[in-house]
Order: sequence, then C-alpha cells, then structure tokens
Amino acid sequence: MSTEDNKALMRRWLEEVTNAQQLEAVDEIFAPAFVDHGALPSQPPGPTGIKWFLSMIWTAFPDWRYTIEDLIAEGDKVVARVTVHGTHQGNFLGIPATGTPVTMTEIQIVRVAFGQIVDMWANVDLFGMLQQLGVVPPPGQAS
Repeated sequence: MSTEDNKALMRRWLEEVTNAQQLEAVDEIFAPAFVDHGALPSQPPGPTGIKWFLSMIWTAFPDWRYTIEDLIAEGDKVVARVTVHGTHQGNFLGIPATGTPVTMTEIQIVRVAFGQIVDMWANVDLFGMLQQLGVVPPPGQAS
C-alpha cells in the first residue's frame, strides 16, 4: 500500500469508526493480531480490545469526536495529531458523570501491513482531561 492508502486507512479509523461510531468496520481496519501498545490493563487484545475501549469511551462521552489536525505518513507508519472533544455523561475510569465538556490532544502512530492496522501507539493528554473533570487540581492549587 502507498502512504496515501495508509493515511486513508487512518482517516477511516478516526472518522468512520470513532466519530461515526461504526464498530462493524473495526474488523476490516484492524488486523486479527493487532497490538495496542497503550492498552488499558483490563483491555482485551486485538480488534476486540478496540471495540471494548470504544464502548467504554462512548458510554462516558457519547459525543466523543476526533478532529484531525495533522496526518503524516512514511513507509508503513502513519501519525495523526488530533484534538478530542466530548462531554462527560457517564462513568469514566471510576469517575461519575460530571456533565463537563472536555478537550484534549492526542497523537496516534499506527503501523499498517496488508491493508490493516497491526500496531498502535498513542500519547494522550489524560492528565489534562482529569484536570478539566476536576479530579486533578490545576498547577499551583492545593489538592
């Protein structure tokens, strides 16, 4: 696949699966042996883990949306710099719903082989999100 094909696959993951909440496309986009290098401790492996993670996110943030800021590809890897928006309307990592809108940044790197995502690494500003939810105090404030 070309780098443009790989970027289209990444865009499909972020827009079709995540933003449009089309879980049925996960098995087409992610290889059966897919490895999420940033998986949560209780997250199942492979595409099942992606479905589990998204179900958890959509329960907590039903309006979860990615905005692609940059999409860069070289060889078999694609990097996406995204902004995430959502409203905390359900339990998230043990935090009850607050009704708080959140915005955070994320960088995802995927490796593509034979037209599917086989590896993913993500750097997420979870700390910033927890500050917005009021769980972690902003810098300079007492806890």
